[in-house]
Amino acid sequence: MKLLEGKTGLITGGARGIGRAIAIAFAQQGANVAFTDMNADDNFKSLEVELTKLGVKAKGYVSDASKFESSQNLVDEIAKEFGTIDILVNNAGITRDTLLMRMTEEQWDLVINVNLKSVFNLTKAVQKYMLKQKSGSIINMSSVVGVSGNAGQANYSASKAGIIGFTKSIAKELGSRNIRCNAIAPGFIITEMTHQLPEEVRNDWISKIPLRRGGTPEDIANLTVFLGSDMSNYISGQVINICGGMNT
Repeated sequence: MKLLEGKTGLITGGARGIGRAIAIAFAQQGANVAFTDMNADDNFKSLEVELTKLGVKAKGYVSDASKFESSQNLVDEIAKEFGTIDILVNNAGITRDTLLMRMTEEQWDLVINVNLKSVFNLTKAVQKYMLKQKSGSIINMSSVVGVSGNAGQANYSASKAGIIGFTKSIAKELGSRNIRCNAIAPGFIITEMTHQLPEEVRNDWISKIPLRRGGTPEDIANLTVFLGSDMSNYISGQVINICGGMNT
């Protein structure tokens, strides 16, 4: 039996990068998949086709996770379409990196809203369904810079640190209803976002990683599958680093 067979997972920011790898891994493990993204571009459309070919029910939704009301409507629509939401992966995120002295209020607010407020929006929306079924796994995508901070990323670090506090609080709040909440803290992961960095910056990051390589989206997806499955039934309120030993 596949690890996620019979479950439905909702993944925000699912059309590319880490979110896409998670969506594919979920489908490979038998889960039905609902995913969101801001635009129905080629990545969005191709993922829906790819997931369906894996023999599961899959549907993409255009939605802005930072908007409260649209997030509530989204979850209601998905619950009606799929019948249940067993796993929520709060993966949507952006960066607007710059030193604090140059950071604008708009850059601060945008990152906090997309990265942190979205986690509140979606978790609040799915909890009513998970409370009713008395089960669920909520997986929030934090970052190693949310654990240790990083110069030039005060907005991003703050949003990811906020996710950690939120995760621990929700784990305590909903644990008695058999709802688990954990956070994943990726390190340097090779995605479209990190490819935008200059090569010398990427190489400098990699030189500081004990395993001497950047991580892959599949590395993150593997842990997400585990946390969404019944194999992790006694794990809640935890922050798990996937960083090749960088944050040790």
